[in-house]
Amino acid sequence: MSLARAGVEVPRDLSVVGCDDSRLSHLMPIGLTTVRQDAVLMAEHAVRFAVERLENPELQPWEAVVEPKLVVRGTSGPPPGSGA
Repeated sequence: MSLARAGVEVPRDLSVVGCDDSRLSHLMPIGLTTVRQDAVLMAEHAVRFAVERLENPELQPWEAVVEPKLVVRGTSGPPPGSGA
């Protein structure tokens, strides 16, 4: 909304992409393009890893990759002048 007040047209002049796909992303006049991650799965990994380390402090830290998903909505488009 601040961009619109400044005369910037989204997505014609500028694409905007958020992260986390919060409920607010749906409340904008045009939906916010966002990167969605599975918060429940991330929390499950974090708790499991913490419990495993508490039970066995000699375990080496490790990571899990949770595949993100791009959710395209109204705030993203082709670059200006691309002809797309």
